[in-house]
Amino acid sequence: MKRSTFFAFAAPSIILMVLLMVVPLLISGWLSTQFLTFQTMKDGPQFVGTEHYVTILSDPRFWQSFRFTAAYTFITVPVRFFIGFVIALMLDQLTKTTRGVYLSIFLLPFIVVPVVGTLMFKQLFEPQGPIYYMLRQYFSYKLLYNEFIVKTLIIVHGVWYVTPYVIVTYFAGLQTLPKQLMEAASIDGATFMQKIRHIVVPHLSSLTVLIALISLMDSYRVFDSVFVLTERMNPIYKADTVMTYTFQTAVTLQRLGKSNAMALLTVVGIMIVLIPNLIMSYREQIEER
Repeated sequence: MKRSTFFAFAAPSIILMVLLMVVPLLISGWLSTQFLTFQTMKDGPQFVGTEHYVTILSDPRFWQSFRFTAAYTFITVPVRFFIGFVIALMLDQLTKTTRGVYLSIFLLPFIVVPVVGTLMFKQLFEPQGPIYYMLRQYFSYKLLYNEFIVKTLIIVHGVWYVTPYVIVTYFAGLQTLPKQLMEAASIDGATFMQKIRHIVVPHLSSLTVLIALISLMDSYRVFDSVFVLTERMNPIYKADTVMTYTFQTAVTLQRLGKSNAMALLTVVGIMIVLIPNLIMSYREQIEER
């Protein structure tokens, strides 16, 4: 394909991406250098340079929210991979009718509105919920909300809510796996685990990179579950993420310039994580050609 033809087809997407991403990012960068609140909007912003960035990088609460966001990401993403891959393998062994039933069940958390799903998840651990009842009845344990419990529930919800996406993606990838390769491996005496390691995993490598990119972005911007499970971001739980702290800075504290600086740092952080994965994915595509 000629370069001119490529850009002719890609032009609408490029223009849309510039309008929806680049322009707001530039505006956010400009606002991050201004002192601006809802009350001072009439007087106009006041230029403060890099003051907001210096304040953020020396803010203990920002680093606390960053550490929890990083812990949430490093725990939930690998667990989603493992559970999603195992369930996808199990679904691939079922009949079409049975498979459809189980897929419908697994997809329920993912298709429910995030806030509604989080409220339903939270009710499981309320005094009238089934999990609270079982803990109390069979283990004589009264579940009390504290920092550790709330953070654990946020992480568990992150796995429960997004894993269906991993299941469906891996399951779709398994449908493209040539049956001849699996049959040939069986004839050669390969065990089930050997076939998984040397055939299935390499075949799904491109999907794994895709899931990793989306999961990292999704984990970095976690907000809904934290908002609900912490009772509207109650500070006693110390369960702020970067997104919730940015929200509080903008809405509660009305520090619009500082919140834009935090949002810009978040974008930079996401890009630092994603760029190596994008480069690896690009190299894999080139090698396949």
